Amino acid sequence: MSNSQNYYDSLPVGRLGIIPLESCSELGRKVNEYLVRWRKERELENTHTIAYNDYTRDTFIIDHSTPRFGSGEGKGILNESVRGDDLYIMVDVCNYSLTYSLFGNESHMSPDDHFQDLKRIIGAVGGKARRISVIMPFLYESRQEKRNGRESLDCGIALQELTNMGVENILTFDAHDVRVQNAIPLYGFENIQPNYQFIKNILRYGKDIKIDKDHLMVISPDEGGMKRSIYVANNLGVDMGMFYKRRDYRRIVGGRNPIIAHQFLGSDVSGKDMIIIDDMISSGDSILEVAKQLKSLNARNIYLCATFGLFTNGLEKFDEAYKQGYFTQLFTTNLIYQRPELFERPYYHDVDLSKYVALIIDTLNHDCSIGDLLNPLTRIQKVLRKYNNNEPV
Repeated sequence: MSNSQNYYDSLPVGRLGIIPLESCSELGRKVNEYLVRWRKERELENTHTIAYNDYTRDTFIIDHSTPRFGSGEGKGILNESVRGDDLYIMVDVCNYSLTYSLFGNESHMSPDDHFQDLKRIIGAVGGKARRISVIMPFLYESRQEKRNGRESLDCGIALQELTNMGVENILTFDAHDVRVQNAIPLYGFENIQPNYQFIKNILRYGKDIKIDKDHLMVISPDEGGMKRSIYVANNLGVDMGMFYKRRDYRRIVGGRNPIIAHQFLGSDVSGKDMIIIDDMISSGDSILEVAKQLKSLNARNIYLCATFGLFTNGLEKFDEAYKQGYFTQLFTTNLIYQRPELFERPYYHDVDLSKYVALIIDTLNHDCSIGDLLNPLTRIQKVLRKYNNNEPV
């Protein structure tokens, strides 16, 4: 950590506690390791006072469990006191690898199951904590953020449920539509973008990237991701292009209007490297179709970036697209469950955000603003200078 960061000069809100549910255990473990090391390395005055009670510990993870009965019902259990603690509960609603017994049959946990476990742990806290914050990287039901006809608004209802149970702050990453925070206008809601981490990893693993408008372009695969792509393109000083999805509104397939074609809007891409950046990869059909079309327009290297790599239909189509030369490298974060075989792919790179999450938690625990952390402009320009000076990034 940089010595210039002095947010920790202020008093902590309360004793820090982290509760990474089983779905988020690996990310929680890494976050905890950073926090333990940072706090042991600090030399602060008055650490012997009650305000700094248990400021340094061997672990900040609160011992907990979410067991289930044979009927599939469950409960949340805390095995230690959290009275007066500043709690950060971490959950990955996309972790389908976890299972439980349902009348003797093995059932994979769905987003609904993970959300219920989150509420069970909040219920086990019983209002004894000083403050509860929820870190939910993939926002539960965020793809159903607006109503078209007679439909439920599950995401807004879920946010209201959490705040009604005593949650003060909800931190998420790359929300599908940030306007969903209007459901809880009087509570904290932070939508965090990992743009800096993507840029850093692309520059670290990319192939002879030249950062200028004649050699590099940022692509939004649809109109919904334009704001994200504009921000990255402006920071890199390059042009941006986008694809317009033409849909057939006469039919509904799988709950959505099927895409007829992807139409490119932008300048010439011939000979340029492409950075395609999106919030998530679900089946992968859209982003691979975009990459294929850019290749047909004589694009050079194509880098696929997505905050959440769901890969709901497996990795085979990505393997085939890589063999065909449709893309060069793929980057997704460790904010959600990553299937083990993903790390065996020669084209894949993991974007680790555990240090970033730990820094946010540490800052909030000292009741300081995270505005500078949410705006990575300075850090992006710093890593660009290093890259242009042929220094390690």
